Amino acid sequence: MSTVAELKATIDQLSPQARCELESLLHPFEDDDWDRQMKQDAEPGGKLYRLMEASEKNAKAGKLIDLPTCKKA
Repeated sequence: MSTVAELKATIDQLSPQARCELESLLHPFEDDDWDRQMKQDAEPGGKLYRLMEASEKNAKAGKLIDLPTCKKA
């Protein structure tokens, strides 16, 4: 591929996942405070980790419930 037009045509044919991969290569970003906090919370002992464990335990025990539906105005 040697032209921008050829690149655009190829990009148009990519799957959504492949486009995301390409986007992350072209526009990398560093984690900000929020990203770092989320990663920390998802680690063992973190706030989200405990919630994930509880959800998995309830799922295995068949204790999940459906979320209530929203009433349309």
